[in-house]
Amino acid sequence: MTDISIAAASPGGRSTMFRSPPRLEDLGIGEAMVTDLFLKHAYIAGNSTLGSLAASLRLSVELVESVFRRLKAQQFIEVRGMHGDDFAFVLSHAGKTAALERMQISRYCGPAPVPISLYEAAVRSQVARTKLNRRRLARMYEDLTLDNVLLEKLGPALVAQTSMFLYGPSGTGKSSLAERLLRVFDDRIAVPYAVEVDGSIISVFDPAVHRPVGTQRSEDDPRWVFCSRPCIVAGGELVAEMLELQREPETGTYSAPLHMKANNGIFVIDDFGRQMIKPQDLLNRWIVPLDRRTDFLTLNGTKFAIPFEVFVVFSTNLDPAELADEAFLRRIPNKILVDSISADLFDDIVCRRLQANGWIAENSAAEHLRDVCAAQGGGLRPCYPRDIFRIIESIAEFEERAPGLNVPDVDRAADLYFGKTMVR
Repeated sequence: MTDISIAAASPGGRSTMFRSPPRLEDLGIGEAMVTDLFLKHAYIAGNSTLGSLAASLRLSVELVESVFRRLKAQQFIEVRGMHGDDFAFVLSHAGKTAALERMQISRYCGPAPVPISLYEAAVRSQVARTKLNRRRLARMYEDLTLDNVLLEKLGPALVAQTSMFLYGPSGTGKSSLAERLLRVFDDRIAVPYAVEVDGSIISVFDPAVHRPVGTQRSEDDPRWVFCSRPCIVAGGELVAEMLELQREPETGTYSAPLHMKANNGIFVIDDFGRQMIKPQDLLNRWIVPLDRRTDFLTLNGTKFAIPFEVFVVFSTNLDPAELADEAFLRRIPNKILVDSISADLFDDIVCRRLQANGWIAENSAAEHLRDVCAAQGGGLRPCYPRDIFRIIESIAEFEERAPGLNVPDVDRAADLYFGKTMVR
């Protein structure tokens, strides 16, 4: 990815809200919290330098040095010498005692957080604004074989950046469509390592979700990571607890819920209706956030607001009308049926598979595959060529011969794949 711009860019190149604060009071989190984090990081590190501590805290060396000098004056720090132009130091006995006292209150020892108010402003400023036309949409899905009618429905939904239902029979490619939606974006966003809410710290940046891109300049606030827009896919493993703050019992620290990590990106609820959480419970949980673009979380018995700037995609093989009432469906303005495909598209998928595998197809084998799938599969679905080819490959390996597309192997693979109805 090249020449990536930040979503909240200012005329000067990047938003000023992501510039490194010049003073401690400009961090927005209170000097006491910065001091606590300094002491805990120094305690865990043992031997420290200003540079190493600044890297751990994700703060500028200048800000870390100001805390260092104050703690040194309070005799919480013992300087052991110089490491180049940098101070090498350890905590004194009083400093270690203070660090342990602070760990009893909170064991969080990660990067310095940003205030929740700044996080909200950042998320709101980075709402996706997409320029999309037919040519670009076709390029997004050039590795799939799609009907033009389906593309005509996807285009306006992506331009609007409002939530959508992708529904239809299993195997029609709904998951593949959803997972490629992220290709519509070519910018990047700023994601904080953590946010502060009423003295508590919530981790937001997740290396499994957020992919850093580009370079960070010296004037950028190190508490933010510049990333491509996130895409989270949650399937049958989704439970209600994943949509609330996650508290680590051993450390007492908090992790952001999935939709908070997905802010300014896409959240795909795959195979919707098959989760352990009841569909109605999930829909009731999100009916207000989808409408007002704000969610509420509970921390230490108190509710606080977070932005809900998420493009939510529900992918299901169930009828949306069976999953949600009219009030909720009205908040999902785009409902796109992903159905069985035409014979021509099916043949095109088979041809692509043959070319990718380097297989030779015997006369009429491809047409026979299409006819068998149409008869036994309840319609032509994009997944059938992929799945049948895999079975044929296993058959050939078992029989110690080169795989290819022929009528006997198609019949044998189809018998394994579709099975037969038992006669009772």
